[in-house]
Amino acid sequence: MKRYFLKEEDKQIRVTEWGERGKPVIFCLHGLGSTSLSFIEIAEQLKEDYRLIAIDAPGHGKTSAFPSGEQYEMDNMVDWLNNVIDQLDIDHFYFLSHSWGSFVALFYVRKFESRVRGSILIDGGYQTKRLAGQSMEEEVAYYEKDFDEYVFEDWEGFFSREKEAYTRWSPLLEKAVKDLGVERDNKVRWHMRGKDAGHIIRAMHKDETEDIYQSLSSNILLLRATLPERVEVQRKNTAETFQQKTGGTVKVVSNTTHMLHWDNPTIVVNEIKKYCNEGNR
Repeated sequence: MKRYFLKEEDKQIRVTEWGERGKPVIFCLHGLGSTSLSFIEIAEQLKEDYRLIAIDAPGHGKTSAFPSGEQYEMDNMVDWLNNVIDQLDIDHFYFLSHSWGSFVALFYVRKFESRVRGSILIDGGYQTKRLAGQSMEEEVAYYEKDFDEYVFEDWEGFFSREKEAYTRWSPLLEKAVKDLGVERDNKVRWHMRGKDAGHIIRAMHKDETEDIYQSLSSNILLLRATLPERVEVQRKNTAETFQQKTGGTVKVVSNTTHMLHWDNPTIVVNEIKKYCNEGNR
């Protein structure tokens, strides 16, 4: 694994890579509040056969935040992302994305379809905001508060809380979780600021993926979680709509939460290999 920075005027973009040049590229985009190390377990299992490239999205990890909320809107976001991919000298690639990253991935596919060999969505891109039962204002307020008030006296407290949130733990996940925290004002805080999370939530409400489903390539695989059970009916319904309108494939991964790739990285790796080997190279 290697980590480095791209420069964009006075801003920086952090990149994490696994594997060697010359291998098929899998470009990875994480979910809201995460970083490029979100894919660490998957990448370590795939790096012999693929070159995996992940970035910290704007406002996440060590990548500079956008100066305005409008830049997080989908059309602007995918143009920015395409410029980053140009800087990385990537021609064609598979898109692997999680949560909010999958929303961005679908808008990217609509605009730059010729660059994408195929798309694998990890429990993202199908949860339409208009059916979620929460207003934009309510959701923005929740995330701004959640990110800004996630503060601990030390790393021990931070890790203790994080371990409670996941179904399993490993040395690699510990590295990924360490990437989520930052020391600021003698406290350990979440790396992302609430205002940037708020901008992203507003953009997701403004640009609904369901509105572009029928203009997308059908070469899409969605891996869908099942937990918690209280949202299973809604997940099932929105995933069925996604499948009908995109023509893509939906696979249900039992006993997994929204952090599906952390709950069961092996099944995600197997699905990626199968997807890439069955006529998608």
